[in-house]
Amino acid sequence: MVKMIAEKVSAWRRYRISVRELSRLTDRELNELGLSRFDIEAVARQTSGF
Repeated sequence: MVKMIAEKVSAWRRYRISVRELSRLTDRELNELGLSRFDIEAVARQTSGF
């Protein structure tokens, strides 16, 4: 039970870090990655396991 909670907290932290880092990119940089601002949360969710 504790391990499951720790994994969820860790996934949430990875998600927040990813959102923060992607949000710092310019629209041009995001476009070069094939992303838009609207994609940030979905991409962060997929990559973090959240």
